[in-house]
Amino acid sequence: MEHTSDASPRDLRTAADAVLARLVGDESGTARLREDQWRAIEALVADRRRALVVQRTGWGKSAVYFVATSLLRARGAGPTVIVSPLLALMRNQVDAAARAGIRARTINSSNTEEWESVHEEVAAGEVDVLLVSPERLNNPDFRDQVLPKLAAATGMLVVDEAHCISDWGHDFRPDYRRLRTMLADLPDGVPVLATTATANARVTADVAEQLGTGAGGDALVLRGPLDRESLALGVLRLPDAAHRLAWLADHLAELPGSGIVYTLTVAAAEEVTAYLRQCGHEVASYTGRTEDADRRQAEEDLLANRVKALVATSALGMGFDKPDLGFVVHFGSPSSPIAYYQQVGRAGRGVRHAEVLLLPGAEDEAIWQYFASVAFPPEEQVRRTLDVLAHADRPLSLPALEPLVELRRTRLETMLKVLDVDGAVRRVKGGWTSTGMPWSYDAERYAWVARQREAEQQAMREYASAAGCRMEFLRRQLDDEEAAPCGRCDNCAGPRFDAKVSAGVLDAARGELGRPGVDVEPRRMWPTGLPAAGVPLKGRIPASEQSSPGRALGRLSDIGWGNRLRPLFATGAPDGPVPDDVFDAVVRVMADWARGPGGWASGEADAPSRPAGVVTVPSCGRPELVGSLGRRIAEVGRMPLLGSLVYTPESPDRLSRTNSAQRVLGLHQALAVPPELAGELASAGGPVLLVDDLTDSGWTLAVAARLLRGAGAEGVFPLVLAAQG
Repeated sequence: MEHTSDASPRDLRTAADAVLARLVGDESGTARLREDQWRAIEALVADRRRALVVQRTGWGKSAVYFVATSLLRARGAGPTVIVSPLLALMRNQVDAAARAGIRARTINSSNTEEWESVHEEVAAGEVDVLLVSPERLNNPDFRDQVLPKLAAATGMLVVDEAHCISDWGHDFRPDYRRLRTMLADLPDGVPVLATTATANARVTADVAEQLGTGAGGDALVLRGPLDRESLALGVLRLPDAAHRLAWLADHLAELPGSGIVYTLTVAAAEEVTAYLRQCGHEVASYTGRTEDADRRQAEEDLLANRVKALVATSALGMGFDKPDLGFVVHFGSPSSPIAYYQQVGRAGRGVRHAEVLLLPGAEDEAIWQYFASVAFPPEEQVRRTLDVLAHADRPLSLPALEPLVELRRTRLETMLKVLDVDGAVRRVKGGWTSTGMPWSYDAERYAWVARQREAEQQAMREYASAAGCRMEFLRRQLDDEEAAPCGRCDNCAGPRFDAKVSAGVLDAARGELGRPGVDVEPRRMWPTGLPAAGVPLKGRIPASEQSSPGRALGRLSDIGWGNRLRPLFATGAPDGPVPDDVFDAVVRVMADWARGPGGWASGEADAPSRPAGVVTVPSCGRPELVGSLGRRIAEVGRMPLLGSLVYTPESPDRLSRTNSAQRVLGLHQALAVPPELAGELASAGGPVLLVDDLTDSGWTLAVAARLLRGAGAEGVFPLVLAAQG
């Protein structure tokens, strides 16, 4: 690539400011870059260096790479490649680039139909900026065919949310590790920019070291103070979930402008959204389950202030760009102060004052523990996977691997991505293969990361109870040496909100959260790969072997019944009879179920027959809970207790819960219909209620239903206390 450097620093600065003016829509042309922005652009364009910019949200990191792109393209450089995990940000940035006359396109999971045309446009030189999602870097076709050409032709590489590269970062993502190879393979003289708003000293050093692997030597690090003068932080402790929900309903309209209400789980986001709508608030839900078209609509509605708030999980992430966002409320506490700082940083970028409020919940710690449980697997499980791949005569897909290893699919995939970058496995068409390369388990690193997560959780506890400045606390967590009291937070300036809620709204919130019953959909397809493991089950489950849709009292991730049920299923919780308040709620679920659409007491012509009896699922951990639940349901429903399924003598000591295939494999060997229950089923002459304490994957209910239907039950209606997820 030919580099021209005939422009003087003054001319280059003038050209850079002109691009900025177009980017921000400043027709007067008076917009000027900050000095650190200019230092980064000069390093990238004039010196072709590598730079790491660690600056607060709203500082203008995207202006750096758009201005640098325009200047580099004017000098004949190839297109800029931006790796970003944020679909919302991608959409924002395509629009922003267009204002500056920069042609931007994206390649991500939501626009697969455009990939071919985008590749053609890049090859034809018609694209100035290509935004790529990190999962593309691990796609075999993209990695082997597109990425080498892109690396050879790119004019600048931008790594957005660069803390994701680092194992030590709060949001480490295996897909990002592919960038280490790309950085090392870039031709000499190709500038690289890494940006993030949330990197402490260790992460900054780690990312800078990785950037410095190129021919240019050490990377330029530009790290600024992380204070956000527009943000007024606060914490409000309320007695329970109903009070938090009622407080939101009472006070949402008082919060400035429009904003985001973050929740920790999808279930909580859906519950909060439903209740706020009932109370007349214009809000929309935004989670990992939200369809892409609905996400786009929700983003547009918030940008246009057609909704007061998006009720969102971390699926909204850091990448939503709305400068006038007036507030961020957290309905539940994130597990990391660094992640919290990043999320609240979406507010107040273009306004003088924005409210940031944390409403901690009783369920927070249990949710933290769940997410911590999906960390990098123990060495034994990793070695088992490597051994399976080493002895396979073909690439193995994730569904083919599941029956052979005890890991959930998402955790298995994450592990394989790490092993791929480490060189131990390789993703190819058709699945994964072993490279045969030696690999060592870095137990020290994984243990350190686990300890770091625990330290972050403790820091969030301290943040919520801190008597000192909250912004200073967050800045110190990010190793900001200029951290000082902000004068704005509730501890510095006094609380701005009190805990009062109106009685009627609180009663309504309690009623909403106290309403029991969620649907439990039956499994309809067996996991793939079972015949290879000796289980003759595959494809669609025949209707004659399926259960009907069932019911659960609540989800463990709910903010209503979840909070009541979670202690029953906590590690080390004692077994015992079903509590009276829980059973009373189960009776309400049964009554609503029977009278509801399609229920056996609905009076509809095609309604199923009334259950002829109750069957329980055997429980190793909570036999008294399940047994008492089954007995009391039979008594209240005036049905016979027909008996229980049993575990066979040759059952494995522990039924795997790690993935679908392993779970079905174990259940197929373990569960059986004893002769006395088979006799009762034959004489019952109708469907049965299948009672269990907890459903996680749904496979226990599916295998039990198949056995009961095979033994003569006309139908199976699952009824469980709690659903996981």
